[in-house]
Amino acid sequence: MKCRNIGMAGKIAGVDNNPDHCREAIELQLVDEMLPLEAAVMQSEIIILAVPVGALVQLLPQVLDLVTTQVVIDMGSTKSMLTQLVQDHPHRGRFVAAHPMWGTEYSGPSAAVGNAFEQKAVILCDTAASDTDAVNIAKELFNGLSMRIIEMDAISHDLHAAYVSHISHITSFALANTVLEKEREDDAIFEMASAGFESTVRLAKSNPDMWTPILMQNRENVLDVLNEHISQLRKFKSCLEKENWEYLHELMSNANQIRRIIQ
Repeated sequence: MKCRNIGMAGKIAGVDNNPDHCREAIELQLVDEMLPLEAAVMQSEIIILAVPVGALVQLLPQVLDLVTTQVVIDMGSTKSMLTQLVQDHPHRGRFVAAHPMWGTEYSGPSAAVGNAFEQKAVILCDTAASDTDAVNIAKELFNGLSMRIIEMDAISHDLHAAYVSHISHITSFALANTVLEKEREDDAIFEMASAGFESTVRLAKSNPDMWTPILMQNRENVLDVLNEHISQLRKFKSCLEKENWEYLHELMSNANQIRRIIQ
């Protein structure tokens, strides 16, 4: 495991309520052992919480109740609700709110990817509320994983995440439902789907147990970006209905400006 390779972990203990995941994590050598939550927290120096954000709001206070000097780092995709939840916790300083900007549509131990975080961004939120040594340890960990560290407040994080991550998943889910509704022939989808379709709809394979609470917790920001997205779709629809090819070309040319940001 990368954390062991960079000297940040001599021993790794895992915690999971799913017996199959426990067995799989051991077999894949992702962890040295699986333990109950309290035992794992008590024997650890760094605690990584990598669970759906719906479970995270229950888990984080439990873990903070158990810690003394340990550093607790979460990997959740939303931050405002979580940081507000523990803002008055007596051990709030031991918590560092983090969001590595990487993931796949798969879940479970078998979805682990070696060197996945290299050259990816990680957002650290509200670091002023965390103890200095806890932040430094988190930064040492992410620097060791060759990540780019960005700091911002939790509210800004959730706003930006809605625009660059959460809307992509909604669009993918909606596109998959559109195709499944209109194209009744599975063979046609399989045979004719191009690389462009596959890349666009890939996120529709994401676990709804993970994404439902993300969209619930970031509802206001997601609604804002969704309304703008629907407005953009209506422009394309209007161009086709009115055969306004000049404006259609203009819309696509304007979209090409994304090349300045994403190569």
